Amino acid sequence: MNNDRQNRKLKLAESASGRAWLHLACLCRGSRWDFHWAGVRREFRSVIIPLLRRLCAVALASLVSLAGVNLMAAPGVEPSNAAELATKKTQPSYDLTADAKRKAAMSPDEAAWESVLEQNLGNFYLPIYKKEKLAGKETAWDFVKDDPKLPRVLLIGDSISRGYTLTVRHALAGKANVHRAPANCGPTAMGLQKLPLWLGKGQWDVIHFNFGIHDRNSDEAVYTANLEQIIAQLQKTGAKLIWARTTPPASGENREKFTAGQCEQVNRVADAIMRKHGIPEDDLNAAVASRLAELQNKNDVHFNGAGYDILGRQVASEILAAIKSKPAGQAATQAQTTESKP
Repeated sequence: MNNDRQNRKLKLAESASGRAWLHLACLCRGSRWDFHWAGVRREFRSVIIPLLRRLCAVALASLVSLAGVNLMAAPGVEPSNAAELATKKTQPSYDLTADAKRKAAMSPDEAAWESVLEQNLGNFYLPIYKKEKLAGKETAWDFVKDDPKLPRVLLIGDSISRGYTLTVRHALAGKANVHRAPANCGPTAMGLQKLPLWLGKGQWDVIHFNFGIHDRNSDEAVYTANLEQIIAQLQKTGAKLIWARTTPPASGENREKFTAGQCEQVNRVADAIMRKHGIPEDDLNAAVASRLAELQNKNDVHFNGAGYDILGRQVASEILAAIKSKPAGQAATQAQTTESKP
């Protein structure tokens, strides 16, 4: 019997967790066996405490999930950095039944585009888009049915470009098919990951693009390398490229903590790269810099309706000039289908 008990003890002592329990058992029974308080503390620090921490973390995550709580969310304010964009969430506040009915009436191409949006807009933008569509509103991410006689234009950019997309689309109605990438395109790192999806299988005549505000904390060398890779991919499309200079923040502090110095830095780096590649720039920074108090939301990087109209009209003007400058026979690239999408 004593031999069996000793063998069980030795087997327990083969693992760290087993040794911890033996320490406790021996202390509680006043055993003279070869364990002591120092051993208990060592095993608890190395095994039991980390295990308890992991169990508590799992339990807390489960409770948060069940409650539908998101400690990082601040609904109603557009994210303007990569971390915020990744964690921003709102509850699905739209009518799921009504949305299913809306989707059931779509053509196959429309339904395919809707699926792309559902997979890419994320927990912040998707509910906004859904509610606007159920309310019968026009959005920046609407499905575009191409007129095959018109050139195809793609807008790539963050929430600033989302804000001026409809103005561009209206200004170029009958002159170009204006598409938007199915996302807040965020930083250059996201661009490198998602660019094949955004470009899709169709042909593009003009691509108007920007990455800036979301790269405000990126290392300059990383920002440079990422932009170079993005440009290399965009040039393969054969499209006329236009770079949008990053717009400035409001004076003083702003919620996004985007500073005038950061804005100057991303524009300085991008300016040099665009000159190197001969890519024309759309100076949206200069378009609004002297009128921020009038055109920009207070303590923000985003603009009001008047601000987005000014930006959108300038973008449309630059795109139209690029379309007209393309060699004869290329200004109206034939789309692969009449109902096309990125």
